[in-house]
Amino acid sequence: MSTPSIAPPQRNPAEVAPAASYHKADPVWVYRNGWRAGVIEASSPMAVTVTYRPGTHFGTGVDTFTAQYVTTRTDEDPALDRRQENALIFRRPRLGGDGATMLAF
Repeated sequence: MSTPSIAPPQRNPAEVAPAASYHKADPVWVYRNGWRAGVIEASSPMAVTVTYRPGTHFGTGVDTFTAQYVTTRTDEDPALDRRQENALIFRRPRLGGDGATMLAF
């Protein structure tokens, strides 16, 4: 399925999945100034928290949406779908004061 073409107010309520039906890491579309690719971070009976791409760049935002503003996504988004869990624990080399490579945390 490509980007949805219908705005949330025009969606048939019977076709809107409940917020609680989404699970962590589910790929979704969220409506924020147009449909944006996102990934579920958490869900409750009332809403979902989503990391999403607010624009055409690779930066992300996190926000909470009600079910009407979310739908499932099958298209892959490399900036979101290939993220590493707990990315802060991965080490990257940096130069020490003497020019030697050290590991940064």
